[in-house]
Amino acid sequence: MEIIRLERKFHELGGLVLSEMNQECFWEGKLSSSALAVAVAVAALYFDNQKEHSDRIIRGLSWLRSNMNSDGSFGDTPESPGNVSTSLLVYAAANLFSDKLDWINHFQLKIVGYLNSHGVNLNSSEVSNVILKHYKNDYTFSVPILTMSGLCGIPGKDAFNYIPQLPFEFALLPRRFYRLLNLSVVSYALPALVAVGIVIFKNKNSGSLLQGIRRFFIPRAMNILRRMLPPGGGFLEAIPLTAFVVMSLLNAGYRESEIVKRGILFLTGTQREDGSWPIDINLSTWVTSLVVKGFRSNLSGFMNTDLQDKITNHFKLIQNEKVHPFNGTGPGGWGWTNYTGSVPDGDDTPAVMLALMNLQPKDNVKREILTACNWLLNLQNKDGGFPTFSRGWGKLPFDKSCSDLTGHNLLAISLVMEKYRNELPAGKKRKLTLSFQNAMHFLIRLQNADGSWLPLWFGNQQTKNKTNPVYGTSRVVAYMKDAVRHEWLSKEAKEQLDAMIKKGASYLIATQNEDGSWGGDKNIPGTIEETALAISALASYENIEICYKGLNWLDAYQKKHGLKAAPIGLYFASLWYDEKMYPITSYLEAVSRVLEIRNN
Repeated sequence: MEIIRLERKFHELGGLVLSEMNQECFWEGKLSSSALAVAVAVAALYFDNQKEHSDRIIRGLSWLRSNMNSDGSFGDTPESPGNVSTSLLVYAAANLFSDKLDWINHFQLKIVGYLNSHGVNLNSSEVSNVILKHYKNDYTFSVPILTMSGLCGIPGKDAFNYIPQLPFEFALLPRRFYRLLNLSVVSYALPALVAVGIVIFKNKNSGSLLQGIRRFFIPRAMNILRRMLPPGGGFLEAIPLTAFVVMSLLNAGYRESEIVKRGILFLTGTQREDGSWPIDINLSTWVTSLVVKGFRSNLSGFMNTDLQDKITNHFKLIQNEKVHPFNGTGPGGWGWTNYTGSVPDGDDTPAVMLALMNLQPKDNVKREILTACNWLLNLQNKDGGFPTFSRGWGKLPFDKSCSDLTGHNLLAISLVMEKYRNELPAGKKRKLTLSFQNAMHFLIRLQNADGSWLPLWFGNQQTKNKTNPVYGTSRVVAYMKDAVRHEWLSKEAKEQLDAMIKKGASYLIATQNEDGSWGGDKNIPGTIEETALAISALASYENIEICYKGLNWLDAYQKKHGLKAAPIGLYFASLWYDEKMYPITSYLEAVSRVLEIRNN
């Protein structure tokens, strides 16, 4: 692919990216509609006031009717294969209207056919065994699914006898004890722990001493839940989580609660014109940082200083400046969206740090960057890796250190040292150096024998275990390639990084498909996102022909299908999504990196 074609493609993609910017000068993106979110939201609105919300409910049900898979199942996006969990929730929501809408019975029969083929008998307590077995020790999603099913009459009046009791009273303990409790829900699901736990308790009707003690703690647990409620009413700005909380409280006797009222307003305010809901309101912080990352060193060619200042000011405005009420972390972090329910996390924070240091001279963002650095140091686990939300929490996979976030933070910390090391006190430099070294050693330990790394928040629906080593390896390698250029690093550190980069690149080269694309692993059909990210990781003189082969596939795919987003994101325990901006920004970054090779 000659340089002229590359430059033409870069300008085409850059123009498309800028056309997606909103009037406030940042990017909101667009998450895929979710059958699961629709089902749970419809049920919550039904339990609140069926008559008042009838129009929204009908539009939601009609969307589900129009987006059923041919086998009677529902996946997490319209492009996803069916799964038992989402199909069960859609059936449960429809069950509330089985005697009210003519088409519902036939609609449910189709879902029953699919569920029966997967060993799920909706008239038996076995339904709980199937769901609990699928999610194993993680109750984050399984218990809310079974709770909604029970509230909707599935499998029958004794449904709650087969649902594990969530220990909502644990929410009353100081946060420092949470990590010691080995809780069965992940750190960001505390609202569900409380609300779902309370409605399960009220439906079990046990007279045991433990139940009596739990009853005493309900008012205090509700106070904890109120303190976590964001002004907009949406917990984590997530439709499923908020709807699970709302329907649980409605059925537990808290109809007049402010949590319910604001939650309902959140749900009615986030329904789309076609009747659907996404899983979250948006990923604006994340996709805006991806835009800046995509332009790389060519940023000034597309954005004048005024626009760069506006994006910078947006990032500054949404940086958390106090102890966060949701997870108790200190000031300095960023969450995934500009809305108030966002929670600072270990992927968006380094993403914004890197974006700010690209957008501005270092002195213009020094305070924000160094405050964020302190936040990262307090997040890092003892194993050297970085988790998503909370340090040292629990034993569930979603709360453990992971490779993709650790690589992201390694680069952010390295760039801070590169830009600010001469201005930092000796003690802070030692802390940052140690943090970098610990992160690097964590990644050395986590690199698989074939050179790959597995990511946490991004999977592939077509791989055997739904993992995505191509995504994980591509991101970690790209982060390391940017970091290894920094002058502050020791010779030994550079050698260790180079060794990991070489092994990671070998894995990516070995997993390229014959047509030039990459999927989630070897012999998995290619997507724009994974192909572009692999090219970004491999961009170098020695791999230029491999990159060209990938770029040619991207060009041909775009001509045939457009910039079509693929389900690549993973959310909650096992919930997929796609995002409109992912293919555009990843493609832009790939072209930017190859252009940098050609122009240097």
